Amino acid sequence: MRIAELSSPELRSIHRDTEVQHCLLSHIEATIKLLETHSSDKPPPEIASAELRQYLAQATQLAPFPNSLKLQIWKLSYRLWNACVDISNTAAIRSSSATTAENHAELRHIAADLLFIAGDVTGVPSPAIKSASFYHKTGLIWHNLRKFDLASKCFERATDLVSKLDSASITDAGERKLLLDLNLARSRTAWEVRDPNLAVALLNRSKSLVFGSCDHYKELANQFMAFGKCFLSKSNGEDANRDLCEALKLMNEALENCERGFGVATTREEKVEIRGLRWKVLRFIGAIHLQKEEFENVIKCVKVLRDSADGGDDHPSLSVLAMKAWLGLGRYGEAEKELRGMVINRGIPEGVWVSAVEAYFAAAGTAGAETAKGVFLGLLGRCHVSAGAAVRVAHRVVSGCGEGRKVRAKVVAELVSDERVVALFAGHEAAKDRVAMHAVLWNCGADNFQFKDYETSAELFEKSMLYIPYDTENRILRAKGYRVLCLCHLGLLQLDRAQEYIDEAEKLEPNIVCAFLKFKIYLQKNDHKGAINQIEVMTTCLDFQSDFLSLSAHEAVACHALPVAVASLSSMLNFYASGKSMPTAEVTVVRTLVTILSQELGNEQQVLKFLKHAHTRASEIGPDCFFGKEEVGRRERNWFSVTSWNFGTKTGQDKNYELSAEFLRLASDFYALIDGSDNENNVMACKSLVLSVSSMIALEFQRNSAMSETEVKQALHLLDRAGQMIKSISARNSINGDQINTIEPDLLFIYTFCAHDIQGRLNDLGSQLLNVRSFASSKACKPQYLLQIGLSASQGPRSNHEVASFALTECLSSFLASPVPDYQNVALVIRKLISIASIHKGDTDDDLVYNMYKQAYRIMVGLKEDEYPIEEAKWLAMTAWNRAAVPVRLGQIEMGKKWMTVGFDIAKHVPGMDAYKACMEEVLGNLKKEI
Repeated sequence: MRIAELSSPELRSIHRDTEVQHCLLSHIEATIKLLETHSSDKPPPEIASAELRQYLAQATQLAPFPNSLKLQIWKLSYRLWNACVDISNTAAIRSSSATTAENHAELRHIAADLLFIAGDVTGVPSPAIKSASFYHKTGLIWHNLRKFDLASKCFERATDLVSKLDSASITDAGERKLLLDLNLARSRTAWEVRDPNLAVALLNRSKSLVFGSCDHYKELANQFMAFGKCFLSKSNGEDANRDLCEALKLMNEALENCERGFGVATTREEKVEIRGLRWKVLRFIGAIHLQKEEFENVIKCVKVLRDSADGGDDHPSLSVLAMKAWLGLGRYGEAEKELRGMVINRGIPEGVWVSAVEAYFAAAGTAGAETAKGVFLGLLGRCHVSAGAAVRVAHRVVSGCGEGRKVRAKVVAELVSDERVVALFAGHEAAKDRVAMHAVLWNCGADNFQFKDYETSAELFEKSMLYIPYDTENRILRAKGYRVLCLCHLGLLQLDRAQEYIDEAEKLEPNIVCAFLKFKIYLQKNDHKGAINQIEVMTTCLDFQSDFLSLSAHEAVACHALPVAVASLSSMLNFYASGKSMPTAEVTVVRTLVTILSQELGNEQQVLKFLKHAHTRASEIGPDCFFGKEEVGRRERNWFSVTSWNFGTKTGQDKNYELSAEFLRLASDFYALIDGSDNENNVMACKSLVLSVSSMIALEFQRNSAMSETEVKQALHLLDRAGQMIKSISARNSINGDQINTIEPDLLFIYTFCAHDIQGRLNDLGSQLLNVRSFASSKACKPQYLLQIGLSASQGPRSNHEVASFALTECLSSFLASPVPDYQNVALVIRKLISIASIHKGDTDDDLVYNMYKQAYRIMVGLKEDEYPIEEAKWLAMTAWNRAAVPVRLGQIEMGKKWMTVGFDIAKHVPGMDAYKACMEEVLGNLKKEI
C-alpha cells in the first residue's frame, strides 16, 4: 500500500483544494499575461474583465489562502494594476469611448479586489494601507466617470481597511495623506449623490486626520469652500436663505482651517498659499453677507482684507463688494468713492468695473447717471476700454422707463457722442459692438417716441446715426434713420427739418414710406393740393401698397382735411375694378367716403356720385360680393338705403328737387336689393319711387320749364313700379292682417296726384279718371286729398273736367257727411263745381247748375249767421240772380223767375244784402205780376 493511500481524508481534501487554488491562479495569471502583451494602440478586450471577475468570484469562495498563494495573489494584483497603468498611458485609452473607460476602471477594481481577498501577507509592510490605496485610486476613476455608486463602494471598502488601524501609529506622510484623501473623496461622492449631510459630516470627521499639516489644513479648507460655493451658487430658489446660511457655515469652517493651517505653516511658500486661500474664503464670506443683505458685515470683511498686517488683499472684487455694501446701506457718497477708486486701480479687469458701474447705476438710479458717465469717461483715459464695455454701460444707463427717463437719455446721448467713445467702434473688429450700440440707442429712441417725447427720441436717433458706417451696405439703415428723424420732427411740428430729413432719406432709398411721410408734411402745412398730388406719387412707387391710401385717409381725417381724405379713398376705389386683392372691402371704402362727405354741406353731388358707384358695382359683381353675405351684408344694404333716403328727403326740404329725385330713385334701388320678403323695405322702396316723381314735378315748377319727353317716360316708369308695389303690399297686408307696414294715406295721395299729373301730360284722360276713382274708393282717401286733385284737374292747360267733377263731387259729399263740416271748403267746392259745369256743360245741362245752387241754398238753411262764408254766399246769390237776365230778355219769363227766386232765397240767408234783397223782392214781384 502506498503512503498516499494511507493519508487521512482531511489531508486529501486540503491537497485537492490547494490544487484548485493553484489552477485558479494559473487562469488569472494567463488572463493578466494576455493584457500585458496586448497591443498598446488598442483598448483592452472586455472579455478579459469578465473572465477576471468570474475567477475573482471563484477565488472568494476558495479563501482563505496560504501565505505563499497570498503573496502570489499580491504579485498578480500588482501586475494587473501595472498593466492598467500602461494601458491608461496610451493614446488608445485616452481617446476611447465611455464603455472602454469603464472597462479599464473595472480592471482596476478587480486588481483592488485581489488585494482584498489576499488580505495580510507575511513580509509585506502595511498591507491594509496598500489595499486601501488601490481602492482609493479606483474610486477616483469611478468618480470621474460619474459612477458614484461604484466609487462609493470603493471608498467604503478602503475606509473599512484603514479603520482597523491606529491612526496615531501611522507615521508615514504619504499614508497619513491617504487617510485624509480617502475621507475627502468619500465626502465628494456623497455630495454628488445629493447627500450633503453625509458629505459635511465626513468633512468634519476629517478634522482628526490633518495631523497638524499645513497642506492637510489647506485641502480640508478647499473642500469646505467648494461645498460652500455650491450652496452659494444655488441660493436663488425658494430656500435661498437656508442655502446662504449653509454656505456661510461652510465658509467659516474653511476660514477656521485656514487659520489653523497658517499657524502650523513653516515655510514662506506655505504661508503665502494658505494666506491667499484665507483671503479667497473671506471674499466669499463677504459675498454671502452681501446676498443676505448684511451690509455691515460685508464692510467688516472688506476692512479685514484691506487692513491685513501682511499687506492686505488688493483683489478687484473688494471694490465691487464694498461699493454694493455702501449702496445697500444707502451711503451713496462712499459707494461713489469706491467706484471712482476703480478708475485708479489698473489691476481691475474691464468686466469687473463695468459690472460695478451697472450695479451702482441700478441702485442709485437717475441720480447716478452722471457719475456712471464720468467714471466711464475716466476709464477711457487710463486703460484700454472695449467697445463692448461701452455698449453695456450705455444699455444700463438707458434701460428702464418712468421717472428720470429723459435725464438718463440725455446722459447717454452725451456719453455716446464723445469722440473717444465713438473711436472705440472704429474698424471691422468692432462691427458687432457697433451694431449693438446702434440697437441700444435706437430702442431707447423708440421707447421715448412711444411716450411722445419726440425731442428726446430725436436726439437718441441722431446719436444712433454715429454708429452707422457711411458705406453702400448700410445705405438702407441710414435711410431708415432719416425717416424716423422725420417722424420725430413731425411730432415736434418742425416741418422744415422734417422735410430735410425725408429728402435725405429719399436720396438713399426712395420708397412708399418716404412718399407717405412727404404726404404727412403737406397735411401739417395745410397744403391740401400738395397732399392730393402726393397721393398720386404714392401710387406710382414700386413698393406701393393700398394700405398707405387707407392710412392717408385716416391721417387726413385726423387733420380735418376732408378733401384730401376723399381724394385718397377715391384713388383707392380705382384698384377694385382691376381685380387686385385689397385689404379693405370696397363697400367699406365707399361707406367711409360717403360718411366723410356728409360732414360738410355742399357735397351732395359727390355723395350721389359714390352712392351711384356703390349701386353700379353691386350690380356688376353681385350684391353678396359687394355688400357681403348674411347679417353683415344686410346691414350694409340697409345703411346705403337709409343714407340715400335721408339725403333725398334733406335735399327735398332744401328745395333742391333735382338731387332729391336722384337720391330717392337711388334709395328705391338700394331698398330693392334687400330681402324682398321684408314688407318694411318694400314700403320704403315704394315711398322712394313716389317721392322721386314728386320731386321731378316740383322741379318743373321751380325751374319754370316743362319736363322733357324722356323725363315724363322715366316718371311714368317709376310710377308703374310704385303702383305694382302698392298692389303687392296691399294684397300681402290683406292676407297677413299686417297693420304696421302699410302704405300711408299721404303716400297714396301723392302717388295718385303724381300719376294724375303724368297721365295728363300723356293725354291719358281715361287712366286719370280710373286712377282717381280707385283712390276715392280706398280707405286712405280723405276729402282734402280729393279737393286738391279736383282743384288741380279743374285748372291749367291739362285740365280734366270729368276728373275735377268727380273729385269735387266726392269731396263735397265727404265734407257734408262730417259731423262738423268745413263750410269754407264746402263753399269752395260748390263754386268750383258750378264753374266747371258752366264752362264744360253750358246751357245743355242748365238743371245741373241749378240743382247745385239749390243744394247750396239747402245747406245754408238752418246755419248760424256767418257760418257759411259770406262772400261765397253773396257770390251764389248774385250769380244766380244774374243768370235770370238772359232768359228774361229772351222772353223766357219762367226760366228767369226760377233763377231770380233761387238767388233771392240765397240772399235771404246772407247778412249785409238787405238793400239787394229789397230790390230783388220788388223786381221779382213785378215779374210775377207780368206773368
